[in-house]
Amino acid sequence: MHHQPHSSQTSHSAPETGAALPFVVRRAGRTAGLLTALLALVLIALPTTASRLNLATSTYLCSGYAGCQASGYGNYGYRQASGTQYWKMFTGHNCTNYVAYRLVQSGMPDVRPWTGSGNASNWGAAMASITDQTPTVGSIAWYKSNVSPAGSNGHVAFVEQVVSETEIIVSEDYWGGDFHWRRVTKTGGGWPSGFIHFNDRVVAPTTAPAIVGTPAVGAPLEVAAGAWTPTPTSVTVRWLADGTAIPGATAPSYVPTAAEKGKTLTAEVTAELSGYTAGRATLATAPVAPGRFQAAAQPVIQGVAEVGQTLSLTPSSWSPQPAKVKTQWYADGTALDGATGASLVLTRDHIGKRITARSIASASGYKKSRANATATEPVLAKPITMTSASRVKGTPVVGKKLVAKVGGTKPGDATASYAWFRDGQRIAKTTKPTYTVRRADLGRTLSVQITLSRRHFRDTTETVAVRTTATTTPELKVSTDASRKRVAVDVRVRAPGATKPDGAMTVTVGKRTVEVQVVAGRARVVLRDLKPGSKPVVVRYAGNAVVQAAVARSSVTVPSRKG
Repeated sequence: MHHQPHSSQTSHSAPETGAALPFVVRRAGRTAGLLTALLALVLIALPTTASRLNLATSTYLCSGYAGCQASGYGNYGYRQASGTQYWKMFTGHNCTNYVAYRLVQSGMPDVRPWTGSGNASNWGAAMASITDQTPTVGSIAWYKSNVSPAGSNGHVAFVEQVVSETEIIVSEDYWGGDFHWRRVTKTGGGWPSGFIHFNDRVVAPTTAPAIVGTPAVGAPLEVAAGAWTPTPTSVTVRWLADGTAIPGATAPSYVPTAAEKGKTLTAEVTAELSGYTAGRATLATAPVAPGRFQAAAQPVIQGVAEVGQTLSLTPSSWSPQPAKVKTQWYADGTALDGATGASLVLTRDHIGKRITARSIASASGYKKSRANATATEPVLAKPITMTSASRVKGTPVVGKKLVAKVGGTKPGDATASYAWFRDGQRIAKTTKPTYTVRRADLGRTLSVQITLSRRHFRDTTETVAVRTTATTTPELKVSTDASRKRVAVDVRVRAPGATKPDGAMTVTVGKRTVEVQVVAGRARVVLRDLKPGSKPVVVRYAGNAVVQAAVARSSVTVPSRKG
């Protein structure tokens, strides 16, 4: 039984048991015998601490400030502060003053939150709006009058730990008694009349926990634990689907399975700290959507798009790995009947069409996912066949024409296109079957590339080389000068692309022949002691690597020595 003054004035209280004294001494002139009888009755009304507890439902864990301290149970400084009134309660060993002290220490003002009686029996009645049957750490265990272990003035204790819904541990002080820690169970009586929630010690979130991720089959979800005060020693998670716990799902992360498709997932987050009511948060998701496969690598078609060839599909890579992957081939976007394997043999039915393929991944709880391969070029028939070789007609001489002659083909109506090359390098703007040899071609090797095309057939390309290097034809200009003593022959050699060629030359005048070297396109021969008369002159130029040989004819008259 705990009694407190109704005002700031100090008053006396009844004993802890709450048993009223059978009478009160009202006159000072009573005899010593009467006083002795009164004291005897008081002692009868104050049973020992142990006898006041129902030992079947309550067990002392420790007694006294020193004893509890030695056993590891503190008094939170009340031993030193017990001489001070809190909420205008009696000081010292007194349940109401101890509990008021603890509430003030937890942050409440030192002002009683109601008016009227401060007896413990009135606490739950005065604070009925915050009193219920749920024990929490930091709540006040409240006993009505004459509810064991309280007397007629009731009792209050501080809930230190909630072991379960039917077992708690409290710390308490008793009027006229001592300080204790006590374990209380619900069976057999002795359970508090209620629990007053003034300022419960609860682990509370300062940053709310949250579920991160999109609820879908195969898509990881993660519980961000948030922040709590005070800092908990552990934060645990339990996952449920439509309110039913998922076996083994107690980690912060969870990957929904096909069994959870369409169900609402909840994550129960519990933050625990010894001496505090666990903080709890229940987080819910939207219904779990079907999963989606992600293509880590697109399928690729391998092979040549040509009749008779086999195309194969390099399979796509998926995350997660699907239970089944199906392939479908298409021609110009139309599905090919029965073409569901990893390869496709091309037939004439496919000529001119672009071929593609699609991989379709499926599994229970997942949406079908598709990955498309890049389409091929239009399918061609076999390459055009050459039944006879092509050739180049003409001699590669500067200024002369070369003509490309296409050989036999199958089919015979193939169209030819041309490109001429000099030493393997393409000569710009040469697209005709004829080509006029140019000065830049001198000494070079010429060739023509002939490409044969026909719709739905693969092109055939043939390169035909001109057998000799390009040359030029020279022009010889012969001048003669004759006297009775000598004959001079001057020769000038010119050629397109090689205006001043060198080379060997023979000059014949009559029956006499002289060898000479052409230097920078010029040569000179002087002959002496020729008989008078008209003489034929023959000039033979041997040519060089790029200039062809040439012959020039003339005549000269040697004058007579007489006259």
